[in-house]
Amino acid sequence: MTRALLLVLGALAVVVVLVLAIGWSLPVRHRASRSVRLAARPATVYALVAGVEAYPSWRSGVKTVEVLARDDAGVPVRFREHGGDGELLFELAERVPDRRLVTRIADPSLPFGGRWTFELAPAAGGTELRITEDGEVYNPIFRFVSRFVMGYSHSTDRYLGDAKRALEGRK
Repeated sequence: MTRALLLVLGALAVVVVLVLAIGWSLPVRHRASRSVRLAARPATVYALVAGVEAYPSWRSGVKTVEVLARDDAGVPVRFREHGGDGELLFELAERVPDRRLVTRIADPSLPFGGRWTFELAPAAGGTELRITEDGEVYNPIFRFVSRFVMGYSHSTDRYLGDAKRALEGRK
């Protein structure tokens, strides 16, 4: 019994060391880009993406959004999402109505960070929405999980699927 326990603990230690070694060897920064064609005009898509206060009504995993600061025009420029992934603090880094929006994680205490660029372009029958994630994962275990378990485009794919359902009425 003791020998079996030692073998299991030894195997577990080897796995942990391998995960750490592979995680350390991966780059901290990554880029993932995905797009979807939506049957809506760019202004409609932009309103959906920029309307952070309505995120809980259409984005899976977002329970509430707390707006912390607005610009002179009343546009949210700093907000906190509450959801299944915990709390994430974001800042609006750039906006070009109906064309481009850039948000970034504004909490340096997290084991990850990054920015998301939302680009909208007119396309046949609607709008192409492209999201580019320029992410950073500081913890080597999270780097391993991000790369090999979840995939770098996991959250972007979910966001695009949610946007498609919200704009095209599909469940």
